[in-house]
Amino acid sequence: MARRRLILIPPSEGKALGGEGPAWHEIAGALDHPLCGNRRIVIDALSRMVASKPGDKVLAKFFGVGGAALARSIDADSSLAEAATLPAIERYDGVLYQHLDAASMTPGQRRRLQRDVRIISGMWGVVAPEEAIPDYRLKMSAGLGPLGKLSTWWRPSITELLAGQAEGAEVWNLLPVEHAAAVGSLGVRVFTRAVFLSPNRVGELRAVSHWNKALKGALVSHLLRNPSLTVADLADWDHPAGYRLDPASLGVVRGVRELLFVANS
Repeated sequence: MARRRLILIPPSEGKALGGEGPAWHEIAGALDHPLCGNRRIVIDALSRMVASKPGDKVLAKFFGVGGAALARSIDADSSLAEAATLPAIERYDGVLYQHLDAASMTPGQRRRLQRDVRIISGMWGVVAPEEAIPDYRLKMSAGLGPLGKLSTWWRPSITELLAGQAEGAEVWNLLPVEHAAAVGSLGVRVFTRAVFLSPNRVGELRAVSHWNKALKGALVSHLLRNPSLTVADLADWDHPAGYRLDPASLGVVRGVRELLFVANS
Protein backbone atom coordinates (compact mmCIF):
# COMPACT_ATOMS: atom_id res chain seq x y z
CA MET A 1 0.00 0.00 0.00
CA ALA A 2 1.30 3.46 -0.92
CA ARG A 3 2.52 5.50 2.03
CA ARG A 4 1.72 9.18 2.43
CA ARG A 5 4.88 11.13 3.02
CA LEU A 6 5.86 14.74 3.53
CA ILE A 7 9.40 15.19 2.25
CA LEU A 8 11.02 18.55 2.96
CA ILE A 9 13.88 19.60 0.69
CA PRO A 10 15.72 22.89 0.07
CA PRO A 11 15.68 24.88 -3.16
CA SER A 12 18.84 25.00 -5.23
CA GLU A 13 21.07 27.99 -5.81
CA GLY A 14 21.32 26.87 -9.43
CA LYS A 15 18.22 27.85 -11.41
CA ALA A 16 17.13 27.53 -15.01
CA LEU A 17 16.72 30.79 -16.90
CA GLY A 18 13.60 32.07 -18.62
CA GLY A 19 10.21 30.46 -18.64
CA GLU A 20 6.96 30.36 -20.58
CA GLY A 21 4.45 30.89 -17.77
CA PRO A 22 2.84 34.19 -16.77
CA ALA A 23 4.02 36.30 -13.84
CA TRP A 24 3.63 34.37 -10.59
CA HIS A 25 0.78 36.52 -9.22
CA GLU A 26 -1.21 36.13 -12.46
CA ILE A 27 -1.37 32.34 -12.19
CA ALA A 28 -4.75 30.93 -11.21
CA GLY A 29 -4.91 30.43 -7.45
CA ALA A 30 -1.67 32.27 -6.68
CA LEU A 31 -3.41 35.08 -4.82
CA ASP A 32 -5.36 32.53 -2.77
CA HIS A 33 -2.22 30.71 -1.59
CA PRO A 34 -2.05 30.83 2.23
CA LEU A 35 1.42 32.38 2.02
CA CYS A 36 0.61 34.94 -0.68
CA GLY A 37 0.67 37.87 1.76
CA ASN A 38 4.02 36.77 3.18
CA ARG A 39 5.45 36.37 -0.30
CA ARG A 40 4.43 39.88 -1.27
CA ILE A 41 6.08 41.27 1.87
CA VAL A 42 9.37 39.49 1.06
CA ILE A 43 9.28 40.50 -2.61
CA ASP A 44 8.55 44.14 -1.73
CA ALA A 45 11.38 44.23 0.84
CA LEU A 46 13.81 42.62 -1.59
CA SER A 47 12.79 44.91 -4.46
CA ARG A 48 13.27 48.00 -2.27
CA MET A 49 16.67 46.81 -1.12
CA VAL A 50 17.90 46.16 -4.68
CA ALA A 51 16.38 49.42 -5.98
CA SER A 52 18.24 51.41 -3.29
CA LYS A 53 21.50 50.48 -5.07
CA PRO A 54 23.60 49.90 -1.95
CA GLY A 55 26.66 49.07 -4.05
CA ASP A 56 28.17 45.89 -5.47
CA LYS A 57 30.14 45.06 -2.32
CA VAL A 58 27.01 45.11 -0.17
CA LEU A 59 24.99 43.16 -2.73
CA ALA A 60 27.77 40.61 -3.28
CA LYS A 61 27.80 39.91 0.47
CA PHE A 62 24.00 39.75 0.61
CA PHE A 63 23.63 37.37 -2.35
CA GLY A 64 26.84 35.45 -1.71
CA VAL A 65 28.03 35.76 -5.32
CA GLY A 66 30.00 38.14 -7.49
CA GLY A 67 30.71 38.93 -11.12
CA ALA A 68 28.24 37.63 -13.71
CA ALA A 69 26.28 35.73 -11.04
CA LEU A 70 25.79 38.96 -9.09
CA ALA A 71 24.57 40.80 -12.18
CA ARG A 72 22.10 37.99 -12.88
CA SER A 73 20.86 38.07 -9.27
CA ILE A 74 20.25 41.83 -9.37
CA ASP A 75 18.48 41.58 -12.72
CA ALA A 76 16.26 38.70 -11.58
CA ASP A 77 15.30 40.28 -8.25
CA SER A 78 14.56 43.61 -9.95
CA SER A 79 11.85 42.11 -12.15
CA LEU A 80 10.10 39.54 -9.92
CA ALA A 81 6.62 40.97 -10.45
CA GLU A 82 6.74 40.70 -14.25
CA ALA A 83 9.13 37.80 -14.89
CA ALA A 84 8.10 34.64 -16.75
CA THR A 85 7.75 31.50 -14.66
CA LEU A 86 8.61 27.81 -14.71
CA PRO A 87 7.40 25.00 -12.43
CA ALA A 88 9.67 24.91 -9.38
CA ILE A 89 10.80 21.37 -10.21
CA GLU A 90 12.12 22.73 -13.53
CA ARG A 91 13.34 26.08 -12.20
CA TYR A 92 15.59 24.45 -9.60
CA ASP A 93 18.30 22.60 -11.50
CA GLY A 94 21.02 22.11 -8.89
CA VAL A 95 22.65 18.83 -7.92
CA LEU A 96 19.84 17.55 -5.67
CA TYR A 97 17.29 18.12 -8.42
CA GLN A 98 19.46 16.52 -11.08
CA HIS A 99 19.66 13.34 -9.00
CA LEU A 100 15.96 13.49 -8.08
CA ASP A 101 15.45 13.30 -11.88
CA ALA A 102 11.78 14.26 -12.10
CA ALA A 103 11.98 14.34 -15.91
CA SER A 104 12.25 10.54 -16.04
CA MET A 105 9.29 9.89 -13.71
CA THR A 106 6.01 8.37 -14.81
CA PRO A 107 2.82 10.46 -14.57
CA GLY A 108 1.93 8.65 -11.33
CA GLN A 109 5.33 9.36 -9.84
CA ARG A 110 5.04 13.03 -10.83
CA ARG A 111 1.67 13.22 -9.05
CA ARG A 112 3.30 11.69 -5.98
CA LEU A 113 6.12 14.24 -6.26
CA GLN A 114 3.58 17.06 -6.27
CA ARG A 115 1.69 15.58 -3.33
CA ASP A 116 4.57 14.52 -1.10
CA VAL A 117 7.42 16.98 -1.64
CA ARG A 118 7.62 20.54 -0.34
CA ILE A 119 10.48 22.94 -1.01
CA ILE A 120 11.35 25.35 1.82
CA SER A 121 12.35 28.70 0.33
CA GLY A 122 13.48 32.06 1.65
CA MET A 123 11.45 33.78 -1.08
CA TRP A 124 8.28 31.67 -1.25
CA GLY A 125 8.11 29.97 2.14
CA VAL A 126 6.71 26.61 1.05
CA VAL A 127 6.68 25.66 -2.62
CA ALA A 128 5.03 22.66 -4.27
CA PRO A 129 7.09 21.12 -7.12
CA GLU A 130 4.66 22.05 -9.90
CA GLU A 131 4.09 25.58 -8.61
CA ALA A 132 5.33 28.14 -11.13
CA ILE A 133 7.96 30.64 -9.96
CA PRO A 134 10.31 33.14 -11.64
CA ASP A 135 14.09 33.16 -11.53
CA TYR A 136 15.36 34.78 -8.32
CA ARG A 137 18.11 34.71 -5.73
CA LEU A 138 17.53 34.91 -1.98
CA LYS A 139 19.08 32.85 0.78
CA MET A 140 17.01 31.61 3.72
CA SER A 141 19.86 32.75 5.99
CA ALA A 142 19.77 36.33 4.66
CA GLY A 143 18.86 39.30 6.81
CA LEU A 144 16.37 41.36 4.78
CA GLY A 145 15.79 44.90 6.03
CA PRO A 146 13.01 45.20 8.63
CA LEU A 147 12.15 41.50 8.32
CA GLY A 148 15.46 40.42 9.85
CA LYS A 149 16.72 36.90 9.31
CA LEU A 150 14.34 35.18 6.91
CA SER A 151 14.40 31.77 8.59
CA THR A 152 13.15 33.40 11.81
CA TRP A 153 10.62 35.60 10.03
CA TRP A 154 9.17 32.71 8.02
CA ARG A 155 9.11 30.14 10.82
CA PRO A 156 5.59 30.74 12.26
CA SER A 157 3.88 30.78 8.84
CA ILE A 158 5.83 27.84 7.41
CA THR A 159 5.25 25.76 10.53
CA GLU A 160 1.52 26.45 10.58
CA LEU A 161 1.12 25.50 6.91
CA LEU A 162 3.21 22.34 7.11
CA ALA A 163 1.59 21.15 10.34
CA GLY A 164 -1.66 20.60 8.47
CA GLN A 165 0.07 18.76 5.65
CA ALA A 166 2.12 16.63 8.05
CA GLU A 167 -0.87 15.19 9.89
CA GLY A 168 -0.88 11.42 9.37
CA ALA A 169 2.18 11.53 7.10
CA GLU A 170 5.66 10.04 7.38
CA VAL A 171 7.76 13.21 7.62
CA TRP A 172 11.25 13.35 6.09
CA ASN A 173 13.31 16.41 7.00
CA LEU A 174 16.12 16.54 4.44
CA LEU A 175 16.82 20.24 4.97
CA PRO A 176 20.20 21.85 5.64
CA VAL A 177 20.55 23.79 8.89
CA GLU A 178 19.57 27.21 7.51
CA HIS A 179 16.30 25.88 6.04
CA ALA A 180 15.52 23.55 8.95
CA ALA A 181 15.61 26.66 11.16
CA ALA A 182 12.45 27.87 9.40
CA VAL A 183 10.46 24.76 10.37
CA GLY A 184 9.22 24.34 13.92
CA SER A 185 7.50 21.42 15.58
CA LEU A 186 4.84 20.08 13.24
CA GLY A 187 3.07 18.07 15.89
CA VAL A 188 4.36 14.78 14.47
CA ARG A 189 5.68 11.92 16.56
CA VAL A 190 8.78 11.25 14.44
CA PHE A 191 10.98 13.24 12.08
CA THR A 192 13.10 11.07 9.78
CA ARG A 193 16.45 12.45 8.65
CA ALA A 194 19.25 11.00 6.54
CA VAL A 195 22.99 11.30 7.09
CA PHE A 196 25.53 9.96 4.62
CA LEU A 197 28.86 8.82 6.08
CA SER A 198 32.14 8.07 4.39
CA PRO A 199 35.52 7.07 5.89
CA ASN A 200 38.24 9.71 6.01
CA ARG A 201 41.93 9.04 5.38
CA VAL A 202 42.34 7.21 8.68
CA GLY A 203 39.14 5.20 8.32
CA GLU A 204 36.92 7.26 10.64
CA LEU A 205 33.36 7.79 9.44
CA ARG A 206 32.49 11.41 8.77
CA ALA A 207 29.37 13.07 7.38
CA VAL A 208 29.62 13.72 3.64
CA SER A 209 29.46 17.40 2.73
CA HIS A 210 30.48 17.79 -0.92
CA TRP A 211 28.12 15.14 -2.36
CA ASN A 212 25.39 15.47 0.25
CA LYS A 213 22.88 17.08 -2.14
CA ALA A 214 23.37 14.43 -4.82
CA LEU A 215 23.00 11.61 -2.29
CA LYS A 216 19.78 13.08 -0.88
CA GLY A 217 18.40 13.66 -4.38
CA ALA A 218 18.80 9.96 -5.15
CA LEU A 219 17.08 9.07 -1.87
CA VAL A 220 14.08 11.29 -2.61
CA SER A 221 13.83 9.81 -6.09
CA HIS A 222 13.85 6.28 -4.65
CA LEU A 223 11.11 7.11 -2.14
CA LEU A 224 8.88 8.61 -4.81
CA ARG A 225 9.36 5.71 -7.21
CA ASN A 226 8.62 3.15 -4.47
CA PRO A 227 5.49 4.34 -2.66
CA SER A 228 5.03 1.15 -0.60
CA LEU A 229 8.55 1.23 0.77
CA THR A 230 8.96 1.28 4.56
CA VAL A 231 11.88 2.87 6.33
CA ALA A 232 13.14 -0.59 7.30
CA ASP A 233 13.03 -1.65 3.62
CA LEU A 234 15.80 0.86 2.90
CA ALA A 235 18.25 -1.62 4.47
CA ASP A 236 17.93 -3.61 1.22
CA TRP A 237 18.45 -0.61 -1.06
CA ASP A 238 21.67 -0.25 -3.02
CA HIS A 239 22.15 3.51 -3.25
CA PRO A 240 23.46 4.38 -6.74
CA ALA A 241 26.55 5.99 -5.17
CA GLY A 242 27.34 2.85 -3.16
CA TYR A 243 25.85 3.67 0.26
CA ARG A 244 23.98 1.19 2.46
CA LEU A 245 21.72 1.88 5.39
CA ASP A 246 23.06 0.89 8.79
CA PRO A 247 20.10 -1.09 10.27
CA ALA A 248 21.20 -0.06 13.76
CA SER A 249 20.11 3.52 12.97
CA LEU A 250 16.42 2.67 12.52
CA GLY A 251 15.57 3.56 16.12
CA VAL A 252 13.94 6.80 17.26
CA VAL A 253 15.65 9.09 19.78
CA ARG A 254 13.66 12.02 21.20
CA GLY A 255 11.34 12.08 18.19
CA VAL A 256 14.07 11.84 15.54
CA ARG A 257 14.97 8.82 13.44
CA GLU A 258 18.41 9.60 12.00
CA LEU A 259 19.16 7.09 9.26
CA LEU A 260 22.86 6.54 8.68
CA PHE A 261 23.87 5.57 5.15
CA VAL A 262 27.47 4.35 5.07
CA ALA A 263 29.71 4.24 2.00
CA ASN A 264 30.73 0.75 0.92
CA SER A 265 34.41 0.29 1.71
